[in-house]
Amino acid sequence: MALILNIETATRNCSVALSKDGEVISVREIAGEGYLHAEKLHIFIEEVITEAGFAVYDLDAVAVSMGPGSYTGLRIGVSAAKGLCYALTVPLIAIDTLEVMARQLQVQSGLIVPMIDARRMEVYNAVFDCSFNKLRETKAEIISEESFSEYDMPIHLLGDGASKCEDILSGEKFVYHKELLFPSSIQMCSLSFDKYKISDTVDVAYFEPFYLKDFIINK
Repeated sequence: MALILNIETATRNCSVALSKDGEVISVREIAGEGYLHAEKLHIFIEEVITEAGFAVYDLDAVAVSMGPGSYTGLRIGVSAAKGLCYALTVPLIAIDTLEVMARQLQVQSGLIVPMIDARRMEVYNAVFDCSFNKLRETKAEIISEESFSEYDMPIHLLGDGASKCEDILSGEKFVYHKELLFPSSIQMCSLSFDKYKISDTVDVAYFEPFYLKDFIINK
């Protein structure tokens, strides 16, 4: 049995799920107007473990959403995950945030483009096929009318970054899934179990989140 704690804090959604052999057995999440991660994350961790009838020492691994996303959110999630891994001597698993988002959507054809808001008209995004194979690497992109013009097929857009693109990406091939705004730890569970089975882990001491852009303090 593999008991894995999954932590997702890359966006406004503070989300924690406990999984057993890839199946969700307990979950807590909240997406507030502001970032509630510092206030809620450790409470959620304790609650999902207790609710499932386990103790923290029963964990076999900890998985964390690696980004891109909010600098502060990623730091909080990764710091919590590292602390648990150090204390429990269990492996750390890093999961691509945009793939977590993409797996919220099941489509039969076309492309899936998860988007995380990166301020103004810039978004973090990647392109996946309907089987969740990544066709284009993650990038920070300023959206224009020419964005995704190389693809001649339906493009399914989701995430809080997609909602601000409707006036620019308005062609018939663009399909918006407005109900899917943030990644969730629920979709991390099968991914983390697959990585756990093949020992696809990261170095706890040296792992850093995938920020994609440098942190800038605005005056």
